[in-house]
Amino acid sequence: MADIARMTGVSISTVSRALAGSPLIPEATREMIAEVARSHGYVVNPFARGLRMKRTQTIGVVIPLGHEQRQLISDPFFLEMLGHLADEITLRGYEILLSKIVAPKPGWIDALIQAQRTDGLVFIGQSDQHAALNASAQSYDQMVVWGAHLPNQDYCTVGADNAYGGYIATRHLIDQGRRRIAFLGDPSLPEIGQRHAGYLRACQEAGLTLDPRLDAPAHFTAETAAEAADALLASGAEPDGLFATSDVIAMEFIKALGRVGKSAPTDVAVVGFDDSSLAPLVSPPLSSVRQDLTAAARIMIDLLFRRIDGELVDGVQMKPELVVRASSSL
Repeated sequence: MADIARMTGVSISTVSRALAGSPLIPEATREMIAEVARSHGYVVNPFARGLRMKRTQTIGVVIPLGHEQRQLISDPFFLEMLGHLADEITLRGYEILLSKIVAPKPGWIDALIQAQRTDGLVFIGQSDQHAALNASAQSYDQMVVWGAHLPNQDYCTVGADNAYGGYIATRHLIDQGRRRIAFLGDPSLPEIGQRHAGYLRACQEAGLTLDPRLDAPAHFTAETAAEAADALLASGAEPDGLFATSDVIAMEFIKALGRVGKSAPTDVAVVGFDDSSLAPLVSPPLSSVRQDLTAAARIMIDLLFRRIDGELVDGVQMKPELVVRASSSL
């Protein structure tokens, strides 16, 4: 800037304001300074500017995977959520720093914060890191988490009412006349645990006998979901309905049905969770509990920027809805 100031005969502060687009500098002067800067290869260093302004103009989007190290960012849920978050962040003129944290080590969140590469953090999912998130929230407010609201929680969450989602999915299967309804998911995770509670509530209200073989663990990757689906069908449990805690798990179960000469919904009515963009495209089209990820991303980024500005806003719980398609209804 000192070189440009000498070449243009103005002060360094005028060069600084002109290159920042300040309306306090006459347009002709701004254009003259910008042309000299361009012709001499001058570019603004955003990192240096960020240090001076104490803002990085960057939001960190973090995917913690303590529970499922093989889950990919190309998972349909992650892709859709990332797309919506990216839209909201870039609309505000900010950059995105994406981090996938596999097998998180103690202090990993504090390390992200202390690196000072971002102005705030958005976490997609709690995984098995509730305690770590709670600990970091004691001293860091500029974070929002997509996930379940839990007792004694200190961090801000946005998420679906998972218990209600599990309930309406299972209730729908019961209303279709299904009585041996299986559950595929990992209840040790906060969101899935709440979906499991909704499943149990609907079964108990209907007076269904809960065969332990129908309550089966499953992870989110296609490979592990396929293994869980095959194991359930080979167990002798003979489900006639299935509530899967993600669309990926539901789709792998439908494939598993085909491998044993059965189909959905004729033999087993199937409902997934997320209503991903793939749900209406598979055969048969998949019934699924819909989370409005467009609205979720908008709410998360709004809350995050309000927190960055010092407003300690609370989280939001959204009400999901069931989208019924051919996989669960004859």
